[in-house]
Amino acid sequence: MNFDRRITPARADLADERLRGTVAAPRFSTGAARRVVAPATPLRPHPSPEVAIDTEALMGERVTVFDEHEGFAWGQLEADGYVGYLSSEALGDPEPPPTHRIAALRTFVYPGPNLKLPHRCHLSLGAAVAVIGRDGEWACIGDTRFVFAAHLAPLDAHEPDFVAVAERFLGTPYLWGGKTSLGLDCSGLVQLALAAAGIKAPRDTDLQEKALGRPVEIRPDLSGLARGDLIFWKGHMGVMLDAARLLHANGHHMAVAIEPLAEAEERIRLKSFGPIVTVKRLDRLGTV
Repeated sequence: MNFDRRITPARADLADERLRGTVAAPRFSTGAARRVVAPATPLRPHPSPEVAIDTEALMGERVTVFDEHEGFAWGQLEADGYVGYLSSEALGDPEPPPTHRIAALRTFVYPGPNLKLPHRCHLSLGAAVAVIGRDGEWACIGDTRFVFAAHLAPLDAHEPDFVAVAERFLGTPYLWGGKTSLGLDCSGLVQLALAAAGIKAPRDTDLQEKALGRPVEIRPDLSGLARGDLIFWKGHMGVMLDAARLLHANGHHMAVAIEPLAEAEERIRLKSFGPIVTVKRLDRLGTV
């Protein structure tokens, strides 16, 4: 079966009904709509908690589930099409649909409209919630759960500059597959920032390299770059903060860091991913 398992809902024994005639499988399913109800949950390539994660799904994300077995649901995320295994306990009813997204880097969920109450959990930037009521400065998101309303934005309200969003994660620890303010990787950082600006992007570096922007000449002296340019190595990426500085989540600093592109390029070329392979430029930094 020759397909990209990350974005193709097909296994040896089961596939999405939409793939009938395209892939070979003994069973096909239309799947069932679910939604992530946990603050965030890992998505893995295999149904085991011992397997490294591919990505994370945030609260409010819609998922099509094709199979469930022994606590794991095999499905596809609607937002970026990623396929894998999630905890069944992290999924719930798709209704009501979200109305707002978390616009703060991180916010806490309380059992009532009072900041002195012990918080239940936290939600990271990009998580989505259904606001069902207001109590002063607080928004009720159901089941006696409240968040500070100023930390929310309507789903159709977008940031004007995705680079500014990415910069807010400065110092956040590096986490392979991560997509929250507690830890994230290079492509997760860019995907989250672009989403906040209303720009849809795939999850992984190679997929983003193919899908985003238009190619820009890679000059020997690394000149001619601009804010928002995406820099791709084979297995790594970052975004230009300006003509000379790179912002990226990386394993060298084990954090989101800003450094001169020339320094990062030399280190990465000599010690890890080789030379820069592509530079891509978006037509805009946001949809506003």
